Amino acid sequence: MAQLNATVGDLDGNRALIREYARKAADAKADLLAFPEMTMTGYPPLDLLPPREVRPPGGDRKPSEEDFVRLNKQYVTDLAKEMQSLIAVIGFIDYDDINLYNAAAIIESGRVNAIIHKTLLPTYDVFDEQRYFTPAGSNSPVKIRIHNQELSLGVSICEDIWDEEVGYGLKVADALVDRGASLIVNINASPFHLGMRETRLRILQGKAKRLSIPLFYVNMVGGQDELVFDGESLAIDAKTQLVAKGKQFEEDLVIVDLESGTASPIQLPAPNPQREIFEALVLGVRDYFRKTGFRIAYVGLSGGIDSSLVAAIAAEALGGSNVTGVSMPSRYSSEHSKKDARLLAENLGMNFLTIPIEPIFTAYLDQLKDPFRDRPPDVAEENLQSRTRGSLLMALSNKFGGLVLATGNKTELALGYATLYGDMSGGLEVIGDVSKTEVYALARYYNASEGRQVIPERCFTKIPSAELKPDQFDPFDYSIVSPLADQIIENRLSRRELIRKGYDESVVDDALRRVRLAEYKRRQAAPVIKITKKAFGLGWKMPIANRLPISMNPENNR
Repeated sequence: MAQLNATVGDLDGNRALIREYARKAADAKADLLAFPEMTMTGYPPLDLLPPREVRPPGGDRKPSEEDFVRLNKQYVTDLAKEMQSLIAVIGFIDYDDINLYNAAAIIESGRVNAIIHKTLLPTYDVFDEQRYFTPAGSNSPVKIRIHNQELSLGVSICEDIWDEEVGYGLKVADALVDRGASLIVNINASPFHLGMRETRLRILQGKAKRLSIPLFYVNMVGGQDELVFDGESLAIDAKTQLVAKGKQFEEDLVIVDLESGTASPIQLPAPNPQREIFEALVLGVRDYFRKTGFRIAYVGLSGGIDSSLVAAIAAEALGGSNVTGVSMPSRYSSEHSKKDARLLAENLGMNFLTIPIEPIFTAYLDQLKDPFRDRPPDVAEENLQSRTRGSLLMALSNKFGGLVLATGNKTELALGYATLYGDMSGGLEVIGDVSKTEVYALARYYNASEGRQVIPERCFTKIPSAELKPDQFDPFDYSIVSPLADQIIENRLSRRELIRKGYDESVVDDALRRVRLAEYKRRQAAPVIKITKKAFGLGWKMPIANRLPISMNPENNR
């Protein structure tokens, strides 16, 4: 099982990776080698593919000579000629005169022996495969020969193994076994979210128990835009035992031998949520930079816990010397915040800049004195500071070619406690899917893993504050609103269900109102690295103009 870090659109780079791992597998004397879903193109290619509706039914959809889809298939055919000693399963995009298919090529004896099309096309959360692909009409096992023994190989693609979990009527694995499959290879581009590894194992073991055949689950690894693929490919024998596992968040070639009986049962490591989330975010940042061509990052350092965690993740992903922390104090910035920002940068080995915003803030106030006359100071003046800081960070980005990392957390994005064009400025929201309470847990985990106080202790103990006016503190009890926001966003609990769980009715109504009103901000936010089952971004589709009263919304009262 070759879990690779493919890049969307990089046909040459992905082909080179496939060649590299094919050589490694041949050197290891492997007989059968499986690559992840759409390894050749990277996943998801989105509108690099023509959506199904762009050409009328029956119209010519066949790719042109220079087309991305045509080339990806040609590359698979060319690779097959190089693989004389291996049987290989390679994920790619197939086509005919009308349709595109999410497909797997089965290569044997230097040629493409068969092509399997994906049957179940997900359209939930971050997935929209029916926009591009046509489902398989059927899927049958493919006869292969290993050591002069004929085997009936069943190949399925990602969602095809999730039939029971999602509730599809068609059960692809069962059909393959009914048609004689003696083992199943399931190739995947399955994104990470916390708890996913246990879900996968449960599904695979359940199928192995019912079908009494080995299952190989081959998963992609790496970051692609807001998604993180965690790898951790799994092999389950016919006795439902886990007998092999790929590394998590790393490329890996996983060798498993079922024929000789040398495969011994293994266990998944004990869950460590903070480690998994931290490593997922590091991989997401590292690959976002590598695949978009950026090398250096800028982080606005306030001396608070959120920016401190983002800086730590960035330094781990890119190296401290490639990250610049920028302190931008105003008249309201506390001495301890300025000191904590500098100390953090020193501890992480980052570059550090101090750019006071007081002269710019004063100039803004002077220019707005007449338009704002007869109006008392309020959030408009406060947010001038945040927007000044965002402008300065973007100026550094423009001048030196770095990428600004936004520092808002999921609770703030959910409740709209973030300044558009201010602290929301940036090219990537690193912790935009991490709740405020989880931010503290991740920061503690990081310090513990480093064996020293990298993030200053005061960042944990000080009362959260934007420091935009005297004696200002965040207007929430995060121990209440952070899990409440998670219940609203991730679990889609209704108003009635939230109140039944013990949340105060007024707090619930305030949170639901804030979530709805902040949609226009989130629509303009940077991409958010996804680490929960529901993140803002591709998988969150809400109308901005929405005047349905909370109390009348059936979703909130069921």
